[in-house]
Amino acid sequence: MIRTLFICISRKERSMMTATTKTFVLILAIAFPISVWAQSGAVGTGRYDQQIQQDVTKVLQSKDKWKGITASTDDAIVTLNGSAKLLIDKLDAAKKADKIEHVQGIRDHVQVESNVPDEQLRQQLGEKLRYDRVGYGIAFNAIALNVQNGVVTVNGDVRDYPARDSALAIAETTPGVKEVVDNINVLPTSPMDDDIRVRVARAIYGNGSLSKYALDPQKPIRIVVDKGHVTLYGVVDNQMDKQIAEQQAKSVPNVFSVDDKLMVAGSPK
Repeated sequence: MIRTLFICISRKERSMMTATTKTFVLILAIAFPISVWAQSGAVGTGRYDQQIQQDVTKVLQSKDKWKGITASTDDAIVTLNGSAKLLIDKLDAAKKADKIEHVQGIRDHVQVESNVPDEQLRQQLGEKLRYDRVGYGIAFNAIALNVQNGVVTVNGDVRDYPARDSALAIAETTPGVKEVVDNINVLPTSPMDDDIRVRVARAIYGNGSLSKYALDPQKPIRIVVDKGHVTLYGVVDNQMDKQIAEQQAKSVPNVFSVDDKLMVAGSPK
């Protein structure tokens, strides 16, 4: 009896010991990966900082336009400080730094040098944009500008992405522009709308009373078409020209509506 009791107790103890061992192993299995992950995370983000710093500094020193920009690196995050003469230089520096191996992010604190008054900046940009992409259907783009403290907001509708990208590039490369806000709407591709654009342009610029505007390369009457709806933008000489342009647009087949936003030169805005 005593022997039997001893055997039973031994089995129970072994069972309890086995359960305890399994629990201990499980705890180790959970704790060990967490410890390894924490150590690898701590090492993984910061261990490349010195190399990143050297590479970023080398890039910034390779171009005169970046000589005013400095960089610091912490946990693979690069912070850019200093100044640039043009917005495009600031943007390019950030893009170059972001492409360097092991870089996890960019903090861009670079300031763009600017002493150009907002109104002067608006006029300069407006002049450039009016003649942008002459020969590439500029009559079908309508872009408006707002400038405040050197920050340029570009609004409007354009026929395609090259027109949008060109407008933004003009703003980014103009001295005095500190930042560009892109609110340009690229209209959806539509063969029907393209056909309407051409027909409305012919109806307006081919009209005897309006043919004088066809001689102007900036195409002062802009024609925006979206799903068959036409909106006219721009500036004309008098009220009669404005009315004729609207009537000509309405005469084109498949035009659902015409919103005449043409302005008369000299009239209050």
